[in-house]
Amino acid sequence: MALKVRQLTVDEYHRMAEVGILHPDERVELLDGKILKMSPIGARHAAYVNRIVKLFLRWFDSRASVSVQNPIILNEFSEPQPDVMLLRFRENEYYDALPTALDVYLVVEVAESTLEFDRSEKLPRYALAEIPEVWIVDTNADRIEVYRNPVEGKYQSSQILKRGDRISILAFSNREIELNTLLFEE
Repeated sequence: MALKVRQLTVDEYHRMAEVGILHPDERVELLDGKILKMSPIGARHAAYVNRIVKLFLRWFDSRASVSVQNPIILNEFSEPQPDVMLLRFRENEYYDALPTALDVYLVVEVAESTLEFDRSEKLPRYALAEIPEVWIVDTNADRIEVYRNPVEGKYQSSQILKRGDRISILAFSNREIELNTLLFEE
């Protein structure tokens, strides 16, 4: 007889935090009904997140909300915490509800020690939720992987960009970004 696994829902996950089963400082996220521990944040990872946030705030001001290491509800069983998200602008900054996939212009994952996890676990879930664009910043290879056009749980377009390349976010095609402004010099 095969064992059945019971998946936690997003609501149950929130309730666990409310009653103290999950500590407020615990770095966890919910993927497919499973609570996963997140990797510790190192100095280089934090610096990349800070740089991206600083630039996004300057570039997109009131045209988008910039969310930093906050949750997004993908479906009934998944609530990851991407490093950075560009969301549809709301005056109340999502005070009344967490953002869902429909609110997202761009997800950015910064990968210092989590590159394979981000590619194999998070990326397919973002595609299934139809997040239009995902960037994985590979801090070790000094490059950004860009994924676009999700269809049936897979991104149809992917490219690897490096120092000197330029890109526009799909939702803001009039704003070209030079990768040198996002990537650190070693």
